[in-house]
Amino acid sequence: MSRHSPRALAARVLAAVWQGARLDEALSKSASGNFPLRDAALVRELCYGTLRFQPRLEYWLTGLLARPLDAREAELHALLLLGLYQLSEMRVAPHAAIGETVEACRHLSKPWAVQLANAVLRRFQREQARLMTELPQHEDAYYAHPRWLLERIRADWPDRWREILEAGNQRPPLTLRVNRLRRTRAALLEELAAAGIAVQPCEFSADGVVALEPFDVRTQPGFAAGHFSVQDEAAQLAAELLEPRAGMRVLDACAAPGGKTCHLLECCPQAQVLALDNDAERVRKIHQNLQRLGLSAEVRVADATHPDTWGGGRSFERILLDAPCSATGVIRRHPDIKARRRSAAVSASVAVQARMLTALWPLLASGGKLLYVTCSLLVEENAAQVDKFLAAHADARALPIAAHWGVALPPGRQILAGESRMDGFYYACLHKA
Repeated sequence: MSRHSPRALAARVLAAVWQGARLDEALSKSASGNFPLRDAALVRELCYGTLRFQPRLEYWLTGLLARPLDAREAELHALLLLGLYQLSEMRVAPHAAIGETVEACRHLSKPWAVQLANAVLRRFQREQARLMTELPQHEDAYYAHPRWLLERIRADWPDRWREILEAGNQRPPLTLRVNRLRRTRAALLEELAAAGIAVQPCEFSADGVVALEPFDVRTQPGFAAGHFSVQDEAAQLAAELLEPRAGMRVLDACAAPGGKTCHLLECCPQAQVLALDNDAERVRKIHQNLQRLGLSAEVRVADATHPDTWGGGRSFERILLDAPCSATGVIRRHPDIKARRRSAAVSASVAVQARMLTALWPLLASGGKLLYVTCSLLVEENAAQVDKFLAAHADARALPIAAHWGVALPPGRQILAGESRMDGFYYACLHKA
């Protein structure tokens, strides 16, 4: 038996995700860092790809098994799915995909499953053409999204739901944000091109650069030196919309891991920024990003819904509320959302968003601006949420967002996933009388 098995490790990571772990956290805690780079990359590809297409793979697996697997066999279940993923989506020789996946049963201490895995994968190989032809008859399998989410997207975007779901299955681009305090975008483009990295300026963000092929940013000296960060172009639009100015008191109410906080300070280092998050571990990442980029802000572990515990009677001219949400706009970047989210979680997010808006509004100074942001595509979390807030607060007014990106809504503006290579984001600018 070989020393390690990327497929067995990927199966363990997937089982951890199904038990509630976030994919990036499960991968970071795995032993993939001890693998050669090529094998570590394979673990990542197997995990991301299997979760991206899980509804489709589950449909196939159900038909290929004589009887369902025992619920306790999560790792074997994952191994069979990632075997199907290799055969249907990856450029892996079928004999290698089947052979290595079957052998991984032994690494999972399940030698009894060798025959089962071999039979399932070889049957799929024989029947793949027929199974692919039948896919359009089963929407959740064809679009590879859970049924509840497919139905909500179709209800909210009846004319564009297909393109939204298809975009959710695409690989996202690697997008960077130049630190304008240390480099111009033109200089960064030149430096990356000189390093053999194909890049282009983003269409809407003045600080954005998109890589035409992924690369490890840690290999570029400019990353450690704070010349740039990784951030999707849609997320980069927040700083421009908020318009921070020198001396302004700015609150970033749900700041971790600090991308928008840092961008605000890069745009206006003279702003007085308070960054909050209620997760101590994620707050640590805010500190790390500020230090790498050479920026300074007040950072606290605190709950935005209870300003009496951290506000100290302060008011703010600008508030950024990047509210907790279903994250349905970033599924292509975080495909584990398909496996971990449930329809009931949306209602819970809506309730938290409403509490945050209500709690933070009194802290906004007269004449100030609150920017409400989500990475959701669901109307309930976005325009409908803001509509309810406006109806309950006579001193609040939605400002029009004049832009060439997204879909104009009453109120706010929605970027749909995949539009101009961006993630799905919603923005609403609220002015206080």
